[in-house]
Amino acid sequence: MLKRIFDIVFSVIGLLILLPVFIIIAVLIIADSKGGVFYKQIRVGKNQKNFYLYKFRSMQTNADKKGLLTVGMKDLRITHIGYFLRKYKLDELPQLLNVLTGKMSFVGPRPEVPKYVALYNEEQKKALDIKPGITDYASLKYFNENEVLANAKDAEQTYINEVMPEKLKLNLEYIKDKNFITDLKIIFKTLLRIIH
Repeated sequence: MLKRIFDIVFSVIGLLILLPVFIIIAVLIIADSKGGVFYKQIRVGKNQKNFYLYKFRSMQTNADKKGLLTVGMKDLRITHIGYFLRKYKLDELPQLLNVLTGKMSFVGPRPEVPKYVALYNEEQKKALDIKPGITDYASLKYFNENEVLANAKDAEQTYINEVMPEKLKLNLEYIKDKNFITDLKIIFKTLLRIIH
């Protein structure tokens, strides 16, 4: 209950404070490339229920048809303003709406697309027992995941065989020890990483 109250209060505060930033980003996206301001993608949430995750659009329209993984910051599908948004994680800000509506929490396993969730084993599926989040242990460890994949010979296989299992392992560790204080520490560490 405390976690949900925290999510509601701070997502509302965040949306109100960041409204001018949202407007500026929206204008820059529209001026930079053709397409909408927001990007939505189906992700798998708590109890394996699908939902739409929202982001600011940082890639060319229909870029996901050429692959679900973003390989490095030099991915040609990324727009000019998209590079900036991704570098400072500003493209993630609309997920405050997902938190407000209860589909996500500030802290929890990052929601995955159905294609990769289908590869989970029974133990890994336990990561879907709680609400997904904007940040978690795995987000901190793989803060520059795109660059890791950019240096791989086969980005998708590296993600499936190396990155995803490690992220899920961290997710399960979080679930075992999750509490409000831990959440606050993860949020604080995430903010520090963004600032640095």
